[in-house]
Amino acid sequence: MNKNNEKENRYLPKDHPRYLSLHIRHKITKGFEENIVAKAGLIAHGRGEAFDYLIGEQTTQPAKDAIKAAAAALLYAKNPVISVNGNVAALVPEDLVQLSKAIKAPLEINLFYHTASRVNAIKNSLLNAGAEKLLGLDLETQVSIPELSSLRRHVDPHGIYKADLVLVPLEDGDRTEALKKFGKKVIAIDLNPLSRTAQWADITIVDNVIRCLPLLIQEIENLKGKTSNELKEISDKFDNKKNLSNMIEIMIKYLQDLAARGRYIPEAAAVFSEMREDV
Repeated sequence: MNKNNEKENRYLPKDHPRYLSLHIRHKITKGFEENIVAKAGLIAHGRGEAFDYLIGEQTTQPAKDAIKAAAAALLYAKNPVISVNGNVAALVPEDLVQLSKAIKAPLEINLFYHTASRVNAIKNSLLNAGAEKLLGLDLETQVSIPELSSLRRHVDPHGIYKADLVLVPLEDGDRTEALKKFGKKVIAIDLNPLSRTAQWADITIVDNVIRCLPLLIQEIENLKGKTSNELKEISDKFDNKKNLSNMIEIMIKYLQDLAARGRYIPEAAAVFSEMREDV
């Protein structure tokens, strides 16, 4: 555990019933203080946490199914790229680097609220986490995605622009739509199954990125012995619309159970906290 975590844990005792949630919030606010996270990213994080409550802060079976399909798609792709924004760089930089190495895919910084100082802060965060290949560092050398007016239209000509598959954790819906129209296959990680990102993506993992990425990395290792045809079959048979429908049904059922019990006890979150010594 690093010194920053040790200092933080003086204020966050591990027996606190919301320890994990508070720890994640601290990572986001620390990211904001270090210019990694935009102001709007703080709001986006809160919205995501609200949706996490609706699934009991646990990785559901539909999410596990989506993770398996995503792992197969990432291994099958010829030119996969991992898109990185401020929130995901603040929350899971080490996991991003591990995933990048597992599938030999570059990490590309792509921001809605783009400034050179934020790009540099995110770059340093990823390099400190062990990143070896970073794209999206120089706005002047980038090219544009058609039908997109925000600064996220600027992408690296050697990265997202030529990728056949783009992983977009914690994404903006407008760029997901634009990527799809530009012929890219898109994997999203989004706790909100109603978002435009979730609806437009080919594979949407409705889960907290903190929980999702370690499971995705493990599933990639599990599938590395599969043939290209087997990987394609796993990916192609995944029905994103059906999976999102299943997630919404789980949320409805969970709320009904909560209404019957009249209380919320996220037991899965406590278990997860015990599983990760570095949280």
